[in-house]
Amino acid sequence: MFTGIVEEVGKIQDVKRNNKSSVLTIEGNKIFEDIHIGDSISVNGVCLTVTTFRDNTFTADVMNETLNRSSLGKLTNGSCVNLERAMPVNGRFGGHIVSGHIDGTGQIIKIEKDDNAVWYTIAVHDNLMKYIVEKGSIAIDGISLTVAKIDLKNFSVSIIPHTAQKTILSHRSVGDIVNIENDVIGKYVEKLITCEKNKKNESNITMDFLIENGF
Repeated sequence: MFTGIVEEVGKIQDVKRNNKSSVLTIEGNKIFEDIHIGDSISVNGVCLTVTTFRDNTFTADVMNETLNRSSLGKLTNGSCVNLERAMPVNGRFGGHIVSGHIDGTGQIIKIEKDDNAVWYTIAVHDNLMKYIVEKGSIAIDGISLTVAKIDLKNFSVSIIPHTAQKTILSHRSVGDIVNIENDVIGKYVEKLITCEKNKKNESNITMDFLIENGF
């Protein structure tokens, strides 16, 4: 579990591509203050498992499903990435609940300056857009952000200077693909409502049945 508060910007040192998977070697600094084999690290919002580490680099396997769902397949040597270790039990919950399980990707279609802030407008598919609400939470490349505006096919966030400096958002350009994780609450609510509707639809209790049985 993560909070979406990025700890540092790391760098891809090596990408080993297999047929349908890859192995990333990632360089960092702060996260190595407390890192172990098997730890979960959020890399651009994707939860990856530390398989080896030495000095200031660690490796992580990326399976086919993750490559299909995220933008990790586009990473190359030298790419900058957002890094966050799993949330400690005794830590401050500064962002929102971020699982590191990406729902899909979006594309930056507009970047606009607004005094000291920067607006990013991101287009997403309908299957992601339905969970996005104005003033709700969303994770973009693992960054916990607040949705400021929504439209039919896109949404916008406003970034303060600190967020731009401490994450890879300042390196993003129009046309770039970003990882999207919707707020988990909306997905659970939808699932529960759907299950309840299905139960009602599958019921064998009808008005005729009730009348025949004296009700």
